[in-house]
Amino acid sequence: MHSIDYNKLPKHIAIIMDGNGRWATKKMLPRVMGHKAGLEALRGIVKACSDIGIKVLTVYAFSTENWNRPSDEVSFLMKLLVDYMRKETAELHKNNVRIKILGDLSPMPDMTGKEINDALKLTQNNNGLQFNIALNYGGRAEIIKACKALLSEALSKNISIDAIEDTMFEKHLYTEGDIDPDLIIRTSGEQRLSNFLLWQSAYSEFIFPEKLWPDFGKEDLLNAIYQYQSRDRRFGALK
Repeated sequence: MHSIDYNKLPKHIAIIMDGNGRWATKKMLPRVMGHKAGLEALRGIVKACSDIGIKVLTVYAFSTENWNRPSDEVSFLMKLLVDYMRKETAELHKNNVRIKILGDLSPMPDMTGKEINDALKLTQNNNGLQFNIALNYGGRAEIIKACKALLSEALSKNISIDAIEDTMFEKHLYTEGDIDPDLIIRTSGEQRLSNFLLWQSAYSEFIFPEKLWPDFGKEDLLNAIYQYQSRDRRFGALK
């Protein structure tokens, strides 16, 4: 295990938590057990990020495409989310973590929405780790939403097309006010974004560990940070 430089940590880490189903299949378990194990892995990673001083952690919990999964799996995921919020919110609050949701909550079951809103209200004034949960989230849908909102704003305020800038667009994204992710991790070895943070990832560094998400722990996170710190980030310019 390599030593990381705690003075050069990525400010924002985003994670595509991939491989729950394959983890369960390898162990000859139902897919839902993989999701349950994945939640345990998430608990450890949130704590690790909070402990070492990461400013923002964003996880891809449920995409707009995930509604197409078998209904019993979707129902289990919704129940798992409710259970997580009920069990973990108090601990997150105690550790000064602020929860933020990225995505459209309107299609969520009433109980899921209630638990989420309770968690948001309880942690809204915390100033430690910001824990973004991408829920019913899709990058393309987010961009379309932002375009519509920006168009409405331009028409109502008589803003010239030539006057539109990145910052005007970004204030209509779910990540309004957040720094873009410095590091995006996708577990299980798959190497694609899957409609995750399409706008925000323009200059992110990507790391694709082979481990399936339920097996991804603090040492794996630190190793990913070490790899990140070895990268030469120029943002399109020259040093």
